[in-house]
Order: sequence, then C-alpha cells, then structure tokens
Amino acid sequence: MNEEPHEHDPKSGTRFSGKSCEPARKHDPKSGTRFSDKSCDEMSDRLRFVWCALGAVSIVFHLGLIFSGLVPHLVSRPLHMALAAPWVLILLAKGPVSRAVGIVLTFIAASICVWIAWNEDALGDQYGFLNGPAQTAMAAVLLLTVLEMARRAISWPLPTVAAIALFYGLYGQYLPGEFGHPPLPLGSFLGTLTIAGGGLWGSLTGVSVDIVAIFVIMGAVLNAGEAGQGFMNVATAVAGRLKAGAAKVSVVSSALFGSISGSASANVASTGAVTLPAMRRLGYPPALAGAVEAVASSGGQIMPPLMGAGAFVMVELTGTPYTRIMAAAFLPAILYFLAVWVGINAFARRHHLKPVRKEDQPPARDVAVTAGFFAIAFAVLLERMFIGGYTPQYAACSAILVAFVLLLWDARLTWSWARTWERLQTLTLTAGRQIAMIASIILCASIVIGVLGLTGLGVKVTSLILSASGDALWPALILTAIACLILGMEVPTTAAYVICVSVAGPALQRLGLAPLNVHMFVFWYALLSTITPPVCGAVFIASGMVQENWLKVAGTAMALGVGLYIIPLAMIANPSLIGFADTPALALAAFVKTGVGLTAISYAIITRANPLVRLGLGVIGAAVIFVGGV
Repeated sequence: MNEEPHEHDPKSGTRFSGKSCEPARKHDPKSGTRFSDKSCDEMSDRLRFVWCALGAVSIVFHLGLIFSGLVPHLVSRPLHMALAAPWVLILLAKGPVSRAVGIVLTFIAASICVWIAWNEDALGDQYGFLNGPAQTAMAAVLLLTVLEMARRAISWPLPTVAAIALFYGLYGQYLPGEFGHPPLPLGSFLGTLTIAGGGLWGSLTGVSVDIVAIFVIMGAVLNAGEAGQGFMNVATAVAGRLKAGAAKVSVVSSALFGSISGSASANVASTGAVTLPAMRRLGYPPALAGAVEAVASSGGQIMPPLMGAGAFVMVELTGTPYTRIMAAAFLPAILYFLAVWVGINAFARRHHLKPVRKEDQPPARDVAVTAGFFAIAFAVLLERMFIGGYTPQYAACSAILVAFVLLLWDARLTWSWARTWERLQTLTLTAGRQIAMIASIILCASIVIGVLGLTGLGVKVTSLILSASGDALWPALILTAIACLILGMEVPTTAAYVICVSVAGPALQRLGLAPLNVHMFVFWYALLSTITPPVCGAVFIASGMVQENWLKVAGTAMALGVGLYIIPLAMIANPSLIGFADTPALALAAFVKTGVGLTAISYAIITRANPLVRLGLGVIGAAVIFVGGV
C-alpha cells in the first residue's frame, strides 16, 4: 500500500509514515488504529498484516454465526471476547510495560475463553458452580481482564462501577437490613458470572455478538468504500443549509431505521457507523455526536410500526388491536424526535454548528452516484427485513455482501485492485477494532447485570420504591419510572416492560388509569436505561464508537432525550395524546400543547441563557404540559 493516503481521502485517517500513528484527523473515529509508540513504517511492514488478518477472522467469525444456525452461548460469546482482547489490551497499549502486560493478559484470557468454549458441554453440567481452585482462579482472572479491557477502552468509570458491584456481591452479606443479601458461595458467585449463561455471557453480551458486531461490520464495509462519502454528500445536500444538519440527518435516519429494526443497539451500530464519522468530520464534539446517535437510535423502539417486540406483547397483554396501538404510539414518538430536534438546535447555538457553506455543497452528480452505493446496500437491508421477513442481523449480512462487492468501484465507476486492497485493509482494521471496543464495554456492563441478578438487589429496590408510593397517583408514577429504570438495567427493554407492568400495572389501574395508558407509560420508561446511567446500553455503544468518556455522552444524551422522561408523564396529564384513533382533533391539540411545553423545557436545559430565564422557561414549559389536561 502507499505509505501515506491521499490528502483528500475520506476513508483513511491514519498516516503510516513518520513517527506517529495517531489519526491524521484528530477526531476521526474511523481512522482508528492506534499503533502504540512504534514507528509506522515498522507497523506497516511487520504487524499491519497481522492486525488485518485478525480483523478478517473476527468478521468471518461473526458473519458465520448468523449463517451457521444455533451456536451455544458458551461457545460464541467467550470466543467473541477472545477475539476482542488483543485489540484493546495490546493495540491500545501506551508503552512497553503496558504492551507487555497486555500481551500476557491477552494470552491468558483468550486461552480461558477457548477452554470455556471447548468444554461447553461439561461446564453446562456444573450449573454455574466452579470445581476446584483452578477454575476459581480462571474465573477471577477472566473478570479482572474484563475490567482492564474496559479501562483501556473507555477509562475508569464503568470498570469502577463493575468492581463495586463485584465487591457488593462478595461482601453484601455483611450489610444490615434489607439491602444485605444471603451468603453466596464463592464458587457459585464466580461460576455464575463466568461459566454459566448469565454474567459475562448473558443477554447483553448476546446483543454484542449477534447484532452489534454484524452492524459494525456493515458500517465498516460501507465506510471503506464510497457509501460513507455518499452519506456525507446526501446529508450535506439535504440538510447542509440547516443548523447542525448532520445531526438532524442522524435523527431522521435513526427514526426510520429504528422503526423497522426495533433495536436501539442495532440502530446505533448501523446508522451510527455512518453518521458518527460524518458528525466528527464536521467538527461536532464527540460527546454531542455520540449523544445524538444514542438518543435518536433509542427512539426507534417507540416509533411505529414495530416498536421492537413491545408492540406485539402489548397486544397480548391489553387485548388492544395492533392498529390502535400503532395509532396511540405515533404522536408521542413524533414528539420525542421533535424534542431531540429542538435540543440539537440549542446545542448548535452553543457550539456554533453552522450550516455548510454553499460553495462546499457537493455537485449533484457526486451526490447521486455516491448515494447509490449507500442506497443499494440499505435497500437490500430494508427489503430483507421488511419484505423478506428476516431478522435484522440476517438482513444486514445480505447487505454486507452487496456492499462488499461495491468496494470494487469508486465514484467514477472505475475499479482498481490496489484501491480495493487498501479498502479491505481499512475494513478489517476498522471492524476488528470497533467490535472489540464495544465488546469491552458490554462485557463490563454484563458484570453489573449479573451481580444484580445474583443478589436480588434490583427486585429489592423495585419493591421498596413501589410500596412507598401509597395511594397517590403521581408518586406512584414517579416510583414506577424509577423501577423501570432499575429493571431496564438488568433485563432487555421488553422484559423490563413486562415485569414492571405486571407489578405496578394493577396498582396504577386501581388509581384510575386506563389499561392502555398504563402500558404505554411503562413501556416508554422501560427505555430509560438506554440513555440513563449507570447501565445505558445505547450510550455505551455510541461512546465506544466516538472514543469518548461514556459519562460525558450520557449527560448530553439525557439533555437531548428529555422527551423520554417527560412525554410518558404528559400521556397521563393529557390522555388524548394517545387517543388519535378515537379523537384525532383532541389528540392533535394535546400534541401541539405538549410540543410547545417540551420546546421550552429543552431550551431551558440546554441553553446558556441567564439562570432566571432558564428557570422561567422550564416552569412555563411544565405548566403548558401539565396544567389543563386535554
């Protein structure tokens, strides 16, 4: 390959000449691979091929899982970690000592993961209980390695939370009162986290293996060719004249894609793989770029027609026809994205995210041709999901194959083997590294989820919150929202909705709420954990993709996603908001009323105006929403 990419090449940000391998564009998350402190020439000659090969193995492994049918969790998920470990423990090492430690940890952890996969049948017969000191030592090393992987990937906050959770699981039996838990045998505690289907290898890791990795690969293939530039061209042409146009394109695309996929994780991994690099190139702060994608992607689960699996569960639990649930969900979902749009406008003023200059608008031919590379792959994706009826990850595999073929051509519709080879290297490095970064985050979060399940802490806190509300409706609603947040940290959104509505639903109905109002309220708040710390899945993924501290991304996401916290309460204060099928005029009136209040609250949170002005805006916005219900 050429030692240095062309200056204008949007597909590569890493220079392979000189003394530093830091990205050529400081904030380009695709440029990506940090080659420690070795010279780039040495890396290019000796190790680049090794990393490309490892990335190719990771790609083939994850695609193979989709086509191979059912693979046991204790095979696919440990191997997922084994493939991720070298990227964060060795490639992200900042010095020779760090690199040496990383090599040792990688070898040990990968060996343990392969051992777990190889002995999956025998370990299944142990039912999560470790046999002997050797297995106990391996479990401890595996957990410590996950903490170190997360620390190197995203710094210390998440690993600290996970370490505190482990400490609570080991010593919480000594806490007095309700928040203590019965003694957990060490072999059972560590075994459940490391050799059973929960803990490290639980459902959250399953999302990383089966969904996120596939869409990361899809995004890497698109960005390695002309499709990434095509998205940029379309974004610039369509929204370039608007303030913060790239962020608004992210909102629209995430809403459309999420309405079909119904998965916040898949949404971040797919549309984010294109929109996040686009926003970073246009100068967005990484926390804002990650927050925009996390918040927009989370909204896919409340956007009709699919709303994930939740809509179909709601049909069964309420007896309400599917079409009526779609009608009830439509206006609140639009309000959610309206609030995000307003928040982006407020951030645009703060960060001076101006429209793209007219002279920088791409020519119409370039827009049409490069957009075709993007549109073809996404058309295949949507056709396979929406018409073919396949799962999102299987549909993504079909789109990956099409996008892979399109790597042969450029915007002038010419092809070159040398250019294709460079693109393949970019693809393998980008996919391998991003899969590993996200895997490190999710594996660490899985420790927290596993401890919550083992100790029963989530259920204890939930029961305490619900019992404290008494017979008052609004305290019961607020406490139900907190319960949804806690349950959402432990289980997927749909499961959190089902559990919480089963516990809190009857009480809320006895307090006078209609069944559909209760179910919509709980379903919305079951999404809180996608952007709300400490376990905020969409934020974790987005922060890994933009290489920013997840707490910064989460703070910005909560400000942008203020609608997720307010709109469910607005549904209760204005019942007509979900009555579009029966009273469309009243529903539209409630929509306008809530939209005006949300706009005022969003600006009050984000703007840097005088504190008294912000307080006034917030009070006025709340009054508009909650006084005089429609």
